Amino acid sequence: MHESVSVLWNSQDVDKITGGNSTVSWTCSGISIDTRTLEKGDLFVALKGQKGAGELFLEDACEKGAVAALVSHRSEVPLPQLVVKDTLRVLEKLGIAARERSSAKRIAVTGSVGKTSTKDMLKVILRDQGLTHGSVSSYNNHWGVPLTLARMPEKTEFGVFEVGMNHPGEIRPLTHMVKPHITIITTVVEAHAEFFESEEDIARAKAEIFEAMEKGAPVLLNADNAHYFLLSQLALEKGLKVYSFGQSERADFRLLSWEGKEEESYITAEIQGELLSYTLPMPGLHWALNSLAALGGVSLAGADVKKAAYSLAALKPPSGRGQWYKGDFTVIDESYNANPTSMKAALTVLGKSGQGRKIAVIGDMRELGNLSEQRHEELLECLLENKIDLVFCCGPYMASLFASLPNSLKGGYALTSLELMPLVLKEVQSGDIVSVKASLGTRVKPIVEALLTLQEKKKAG
Repeated sequence: MHESVSVLWNSQDVDKITGGNSTVSWTCSGISIDTRTLEKGDLFVALKGQKGAGELFLEDACEKGAVAALVSHRSEVPLPQLVVKDTLRVLEKLGIAARERSSAKRIAVTGSVGKTSTKDMLKVILRDQGLTHGSVSSYNNHWGVPLTLARMPEKTEFGVFEVGMNHPGEIRPLTHMVKPHITIITTVVEAHAEFFESEEDIARAKAEIFEAMEKGAPVLLNADNAHYFLLSQLALEKGLKVYSFGQSERADFRLLSWEGKEEESYITAEIQGELLSYTLPMPGLHWALNSLAALGGVSLAGADVKKAAYSLAALKPPSGRGQWYKGDFTVIDESYNANPTSMKAALTVLGKSGQGRKIAVIGDMRELGNLSEQRHEELLECLLENKIDLVFCCGPYMASLFASLPNSLKGGYALTSLELMPLVLKEVQSGDIVSVKASLGTRVKPIVEALLTLQEKKKAG
């Protein structure tokens, strides 16, 4: 459902912004670029994508209740249409117009890992304090950011925007669209290394997000990260004010203690000199640190931090980022994405997950370039440290890791996730705890789905 059922845009305003002329007057309550998720009352924006021009889906949009369509050429579909030269450019214009008409406090979140989780935390905890709008899923790229902006209701009080990249220069145009009042960089680690010479280059690319901020605006950085001082320097050069979160004594928002128990974390933090204890409904030190980043963002936005900490108890992990499914055996779904840092974090959670055999089902980590084989082989130490009982691997880069495993840990290897699936299903037993993680392109989600189906069968019979 839309965050607001009131009118988001009308044809008169959109015509003025785009310089076009709608064939019929209309009002919309939302914007969609995908007919699979389109809701009744949406404006359908026909973007060009991998499956061709969006105009091919106009009939679907009409059937699902779209009120109008933004198109690059006229169609015979009985739907009000606004013809423009470039639908993506027009979506950007709508996003900028939405930003300019709203007085929302805008928070931008980027980082190599943790940005979606931190963004989702901010959406949940700020929603209890005012009308909050933010990115859905991981809508953080050249179309996701303008779409999120264009969907923002005029009376929004807090806007939360995820900003991503995997190449230099990609954040720059996005930050100029958002013009954040507050920026959070969760951390900088070796992700998308295929497209960068070094981690420092990744940090400098993340720092592009500072370029559209006004002087004196706050930036929240990870005090524990190796690139903290570089990012601080780059922020200060832009006239920004630097704050920090983490376990470091210098952190303004400091994690004092963390205790994880299966699906929960118990946290004590110091928030700018004040002690605060709260519960987070997911395990892992990385989640605790993400929560500190979110609470820091709340504080910098002038909202109530204590109330926000209380609201964290209602949080649920984003899809594929740590959901626990308990039954005859337990499945931990980490299937959305992976890099060396997040993979080790997931294996650490598995290692502390309680009684039962601990089974890791892991697939290739993508975009590591020349470091791919080395970074996969380095996971052996983490697997041994966390006393993982059995390991299943898929993907060409995981072959070398699997070969280096002690025979007692070798569950099975296959080139693809679909070939690995039957090996995993055959082995899983009552009481096992199975964690599934890989880069999105490795496609291990079907393994999670098959395990959950097996869970249901065991429950039923």
